[in-house]
Amino acid sequence: MIKSKLVILAISVLIYLGVACSKDSSQVIKPEELFTVPANFPKPVYDLSKNPVTKDGFELGKALFYDGNLSRNGTISCAECHSQPYAFTHHGHDLSHGIDNKIGIRNAPPIQNMAFQKDFFWDGGVFDLDMFSIAPIENPVEMDEKLGNVLDKLRKQEKYATLFQKAYGSKEITTERFLKALSQFMLTLVSANSRYDKYARKEAGGTLTTDELEGLEIFKQKCASCHSGELFTDQSYRNNGLPVYTKEDTGRQRITAAQADNYKFKVPSLRNIGVTAPYMHDGRFYSLDAVLNHYSDGVIDSNTLDGLLKNGQTLGIALSKDEKTKLIAFLKTLTDEEFLKNKKFAI
Repeated sequence: MIKSKLVILAISVLIYLGVACSKDSSQVIKPEELFTVPANFPKPVYDLSKNPVTKDGFELGKALFYDGNLSRNGTISCAECHSQPYAFTHHGHDLSHGIDNKIGIRNAPPIQNMAFQKDFFWDGGVFDLDMFSIAPIENPVEMDEKLGNVLDKLRKQEKYATLFQKAYGSKEITTERFLKALSQFMLTLVSANSRYDKYARKEAGGTLTTDELEGLEIFKQKCASCHSGELFTDQSYRNNGLPVYTKEDTGRQRITAAQADNYKFKVPSLRNIGVTAPYMHDGRFYSLDAVLNHYSDGVIDSNTLDGLLKNGQTLGIALSKDEKTKLIAFLKTLTDEEFLKNKKFAI
């Protein structure tokens, strides 16, 4: 009798452990859920062999991304200017503000599909994702901190000793580990499941309306020269004819020192464009209608104006009211609700 009870008890324990394991395994983030290249995307630019994305590296990077200790006074985290519901942009602010409510000169660009970009920021001032985070940390109007001070603050927290141990096998907190962990988190921010993507990949849920399809054709004819490929940007730098509001912000020229780059800014991706207002490098337009009105009627000539916006004596892109309506209908199909609401990116 005692033996049979022990057998039953052992079976019960095994069943319990099996249930517990199945519950735990359902909560584990699998490597392929962290970073995969979408079928309709180009190859990554980032060298993942030097910093493969792991679950523990991702979790460390996420903790750092949301930690105000990266700033001088603990009030500004990366997420302050890069909010997930708005494709990791500073939604609703034309010029992004940082520490002590200081105002910068540009609108924070979205953080998405970073693995596929060759350089970063509106002027391309950083060409390595692993160096990306230093810029906002040490910028006096963003986080206004020194990288060394950040590391010292992290070393005083047992939380980070544990997280670095899990991610790297020891509790040592170094500049390289810190920056690569942030890169791992940003690498996972892949947006590729919009309705347009499902249409392009011929997947369920990829149906576009007549207006959206006509908008896609208009887009191919009149916009895709710059917003090309599945990233919806050729990653070039162009002067798109905006009136100059801030003369000292000369865009790409600040990096290259070449006069030919005056007032040229990086062509932004249009993914999730429906939720990333305001638009342009200085956030001057608060609607897609205003953006299209600029291209049809507001382009200003200058020595570095992009040649695609010059058509003899006519500047800009010819767009009728109907074409604008259909273009906007198409652009809204680039909204990736799964990306904007994915709980694995949140804390």
